[in-house]
Amino acid sequence: MEEWNSIFSEDCSVVLIGMAGAGKSTLAPLLAGKLGWEYIDTDDVIESYYGRPLQDTVDRLGVPEFRKAEEYILSSLGVVRTVVSTGGSVVYGPKAMERLKGLGPVIYLRMGLETCLKRVGGGEGRGLARMPGQTLEDLFAERMPLYEGYADFAVDTDMCSPEECAELVYQWLKSKEK
Repeated sequence: MEEWNSIFSEDCSVVLIGMAGAGKSTLAPLLAGKLGWEYIDTDDVIESYYGRPLQDTVDRLGVPEFRKAEEYILSSLGVVRTVVSTGGSVVYGPKAMERLKGLGPVIYLRMGLETCLKRVGGGEGRGLARMPGQTLEDLFAERMPLYEGYADFAVDTDMCSPEECAELVYQWLKSKEK
């Protein structure tokens, strides 16, 4: 499970995974500030790669091709001392997840379905990579075991504030130093 030597080493990063609305983009800068690191959002990386908003890219490529493109782009991601906020669909790409797990610990930002529905609504404009006719509830149920399987640690983002969640993750990372 712990391929990374030390979370505070020069070549380590932290990866955040979870559903849309779980707080990845919110927690990334908070955690990066605590660590004195940088942060990136992989959705921004994909938008830069294609030169268009994420939802446009998903719509243009279609979900299966988008997932392949996401996996291709992220399987070669090279960052150090960075908190990486991923898109929710990254867990469909085994090569991308293998690369991300190699960067450092993977933190699952978990929330309940009710919270997800409240935060995301219908998901319009969020760049959700879901198949035609697939509900947010279906997507949630499909992804939960994938997130759990890749996670080194999980924090329930619907149980505490973003600052408290960032502190919980930070304390867990510090505990790995012993």
